[in-house]
Amino acid sequence: MATRFELVLYGGDPIRMRAIGEEAFEEIQRLDRQLSVYNETSDLSRINARCSTEWVRIEPRLFALLECAKQLSEATEGAFDVTAGPLLTCWGFANGAGRVPPPESIDIARAAVGFQKLSLDPERSAVRFLHPGMRLDLGAIGKGYALDCAVAILREAGIEVALIHGGTSTSCAIGSPPGVSSWVIALPSSARDDSTAAPAAESRPRCIALRDESVSVSAVWGRSFREGNREWGHVLDPRTGHPTQSARTAAVVLPSATESDALSTALLVLGPAGIEPLLAFRPNARIWIDDQGPYAQSLTVAKA
Repeated sequence: MATRFELVLYGGDPIRMRAIGEEAFEEIQRLDRQLSVYNETSDLSRINARCSTEWVRIEPRLFALLECAKQLSEATEGAFDVTAGPLLTCWGFANGAGRVPPPESIDIARAAVGFQKLSLDPERSAVRFLHPGMRLDLGAIGKGYALDCAVAILREAGIEVALIHGGTSTSCAIGSPPGVSSWVIALPSSARDDSTAAPAAESRPRCIALRDESVSVSAVWGRSFREGNREWGHVLDPRTGHPTQSARTAAVVLPSATESDALSTALLVLGPAGIEPLLAFRPNARIWIDDQGPYAQSLTVAKA
């Protein structure tokens, strides 16, 4: 998944802990082979190659993931959308550093994007595209899903205390380390100076407590390029076809890493306007966001 996964386990038998950890990582590697758009033999590549002309039957667990993704797209009114693959290609983010495409290319790509154009047949576990040129990309949900699957393996093996993350953008906590009530996760500030796309070194991180939950962070500065005096981030608004400018950083805490991964992307796209709809959809979510204004204020929203 083009990122680094790391795992911390607590237990009395190091050999058993290592074996369980390796099993969790093997599941992540299996999912990478299944969900990668860069692997020509993956299930996702097979879907993208054939679904514009025929129904394609897929594994039930992958079908359930696509059903979940479509539900999240509906809940966010398209701010999160796994059909955004044509836009990622158009902007050069699918396999490169990025570029500003001509308006007509954006229009063509937008026409092939939209969760409403993804047809799912639950009786056959089959998928079909309703518009030519569509392409799925699970980059905004795949890591979270892989972490949920890894956590399920850890729990089935009887692990009661663990922390696992994918690319530091999504972390899952099981229980808490000995002697403390929770894991403590630092969220980076989006405050920046004018000369770099990375968070300013002097920025103080915000910390959250995590126990049997996941946190996902999406940011415009994670992967971007400059053209002229403007910086373009890799998180695209599927509804407009352009990189989002509504927020700099967004974080979502939920029990499910699949949902926190997808909804942090949606919140980044929607900005502060997405707070109330997201909490209406998932009242148990905890949210953190920085807006894009010149005097950006940090908003912390917690609701149980």
